[in-house]
Amino acid sequence: MSFLNRLKDMAQQSLKEGQDAFSRFNNQVFADAAMAACALIGAADGTIDQQERSKTSSFIGSSDKLKAFDVTRLRSKYDEYCDKVTRDFDFGKIELMQVIGKLKKPEEKRAVVQLAMLIAGADGTFDEKERLVVRDISNALSLDPGEFGV
Repeated sequence: MSFLNRLKDMAQQSLKEGQDAFSRFNNQVFADAAMAACALIGAADGTIDQQERSKTSSFIGSSDKLKAFDVTRLRSKYDEYCDKVTRDFDFGKIELMQVIGKLKKPEEKRAVVQLAMLIAGADGTFDEKERLVVRDISNALSLDPGEFGV
């Protein structure tokens, strides 16, 4: 086996291990918390415009990390949560933080915060309002926001 073939095999194995690691979170509580975090990041400035919703929905469908989940259900839950924070931001945020707060496993909690940060930075900026939402999510999960640089 040539060096390049071995390198290719190692890269494919690493990718599979990464997906397998994230897929171990394949449960409804984690999926709902992840979509709640995505909606909160989208609404960080108090509103979610259609373009922002579409971009996040596309990310949900194309993310390697989320391939273990039913993408149709994720998008549906994301839309539901976006509607909640759009109708009434304050009450919607409280409800979505409660959804996020149901996570118990430390590795799932960290994965949701990391996903929120990924969504926040997807447009090339990670503004102060998005940082505040990530801090709020971290606090709701009893995680130190400093661990994530926020």
